Amino acid sequence: MTTWHARMITADKDYDGAPLLRGEFRLEQGHGDAVSATLFLSALGVVEAWVNGRRASEDLLTPGWSSYEWRVRSSELDVTDLIGPTTVIGLALGNGWYRGRLAWSGGSKYYGEELGGFAELRVRFADGHEQVIGTDESWTAGPSATTANDLYDGQSIDARRVDDAWHAPGFAADHWSGVRVLDDDLSRLEPYIGPPVRRQLELQPVKVWTSPTGKVLVDFGQNLVGWVRASVTGASGDVVTIRHAEVLENDELGTRPLRSAEATDRFTLSGGADVFEPTLTFHGFRYAEVDGWPGGAEALRSGGLTAVVICSDMRRIGTFRTSNPLLNRLHENAVWGMRGNFVDVPTDCPQRDERLGWTGDLSAFAPSAAFLFDSRDFLRDWLRDLALEQSHDEDLVPFVVPNVLKYIEQPAEFGAPDTAAVWSDAAVWVPWALWNAYGDRRVLEEQFVSMTGHARRLRSKLSPNGLWDTGFQFGDWLDPDASPDQPWAAKADKHVVATLCAFRSASLVAAAADVLGDDDASAEFGAMAHELQAAFTEHYVSGDGVITSDCTTVYALAIVFGILAEPDRTFAGHRLAELVEQSGFRISTGFAGTPFVTDALTDTGHLDEAYRLLLQTENPSWLYSVTMGATTIWERWDSMLPDGTINPGEMISFNHYALGAVVDWMHRTIGGLSPLEPGYSRILFAPQPGGGLEWAETSLETPLGLTSVRWELREGLLEISAVVPDGSEAVLRLPGTDDEILGPGHHSRSALIAKLSFQ
Repeated sequence: MTTWHARMITADKDYDGAPLLRGEFRLEQGHGDAVSATLFLSALGVVEAWVNGRRASEDLLTPGWSSYEWRVRSSELDVTDLIGPTTVIGLALGNGWYRGRLAWSGGSKYYGEELGGFAELRVRFADGHEQVIGTDESWTAGPSATTANDLYDGQSIDARRVDDAWHAPGFAADHWSGVRVLDDDLSRLEPYIGPPVRRQLELQPVKVWTSPTGKVLVDFGQNLVGWVRASVTGASGDVVTIRHAEVLENDELGTRPLRSAEATDRFTLSGGADVFEPTLTFHGFRYAEVDGWPGGAEALRSGGLTAVVICSDMRRIGTFRTSNPLLNRLHENAVWGMRGNFVDVPTDCPQRDERLGWTGDLSAFAPSAAFLFDSRDFLRDWLRDLALEQSHDEDLVPFVVPNVLKYIEQPAEFGAPDTAAVWSDAAVWVPWALWNAYGDRRVLEEQFVSMTGHARRLRSKLSPNGLWDTGFQFGDWLDPDASPDQPWAAKADKHVVATLCAFRSASLVAAAADVLGDDDASAEFGAMAHELQAAFTEHYVSGDGVITSDCTTVYALAIVFGILAEPDRTFAGHRLAELVEQSGFRISTGFAGTPFVTDALTDTGHLDEAYRLLLQTENPSWLYSVTMGATTIWERWDSMLPDGTINPGEMISFNHYALGAVVDWMHRTIGGLSPLEPGYSRILFAPQPGGGLEWAETSLETPLGLTSVRWELREGLLEISAVVPDGSEAVLRLPGTDDEILGPGHHSRSALIAKLSFQ
């Protein structure tokens, strides 16, 4: 454990929830030049740091949201170039997740009443001497230009209060006060595992206009997460108000899906040239309503607003394109959905009064996330919190991580919190997805206690008949045939879904034990999986192969999870294809079934049906939202109705990545790129053209280097070019040909291909 010199301090006054903290010191003499300076930074709340008036880093919302009861992250910053003989360290605090509003109840301050700032500077000199300076009772506190801040409601900034003199040596002001040390032993401080949040992109408005009711509206052309930076000159005391939303309804800003989140920033002008950037909040939006802008819409058309896109700073590693523009837009929507919801915590949505780390969403999307971005450390960080929450609650993996819901009264339909299929299974499914994607044993080693703890708790929930048929379950959440106000009322029997998920989790824990060489655990959970398979077959599979509730989700899960023996598996594939055709190739699955339905069809010889399901444009379908102008994945298949009005349900998000999990199938089946062994140490190139596509190309920066595959149909030939990175090998599997082993390098091949039945 690190021994800290600094203490966690708080201002004597609240200063509108956004105090400034300031410390000044001189470098010690007689030790030669300062050769390095490292600043360790954390907060109870969020913090930005300056050294001698310059930002210590471009990181945002430090230290993010973790399970604060047991873990508060600290960042480590190189500030060697910023220090001087006299050095001033400045901290700006905000409420963030620690003290701001969380979830839908309207409550706040779940983790604590007081904001805290922590900074420790370690300066190393040429002779090896180290000088350590940090936050303590000698620091001072004062007001910032921020007069209100909340992640849900927005930030208010008064430019008349901006005074950069606080960065200068010797600064003193009567309206500043003292600080006091909080009763915190700092044992919770841990280094970041994942990347910090940073600015990623900037977008300019594509349209500025006046609505029918006279409101000035701005369209940035893309549903995004971040804020609007405003550059404006106007009369001192005038206020510019910017309200954010994802969609329009009746030609006005569509704010109903935000529920109680105000999503509004207010900027009070100084009378000079002001630049406002509300870095203590963030919003999910494409559109902004602007009130009070000097000169109105006409002036705004000349500039002044820039949308700043933020995200945890993950490297984009996977790409995918085809000859079908709608599919390309769907894939891009999944990318933007992940970018917007991976802001420190993998949230369900980034805009309304929720923005929680729902475990079920990530169970669905983890394989896609691991391909699109290098999300290994981001998700390792989140899994650390999952394990902490679980270990402090009798191995119960909560619905959300960090679990703020334990402080909030649950919806009555949820019942008492308990283990739930898909959602709690994130403890197993997410680490396994990361192991497959990156081949990094650490994630299994770090999470194995959590994985086995979840599986054992799950086993304790099974009935004497061997089924998981008691307790609350989300089931196939948001089945499109369910009523908008009853998202749990799916066609799929929730206990069938739960038992299938229990089988998958037990099987994966056994597989993880094999990787780690734990023979006892492998035997334990292998036996658990075998017993679940036997119980499922006895109670839920009829003599002719029909699975209880006889719907797409139960067959999809049974096929992909491998619980069925022949001939039941063959029957399940045919029955699934029949049901998909009977639905008019429209989606009939929810959160549980959607990530697996195209794989189930493909694996049982029904590739054409999988393509027809994917390429359907009528509601409900993946491409319906694309035809409606979506630029992110929606929470519901029909978050917006065909007439352009917003779905009447209470849960309506236009940025919800979970249903975008189909891109994983697109990468592997259309693109033809998948790992034969974890981390792509062996690669499978096996494109399966269909759906009238003329070409597709997929690439991935694997742990061993760049791999890619492109195929094109030309006059009855399938022409393919592929790249195998050094240190890997690939299997090329083309229709009508034997498998071929490919070594590192570039390869080109062609094969005759039969006419595709679905064009």
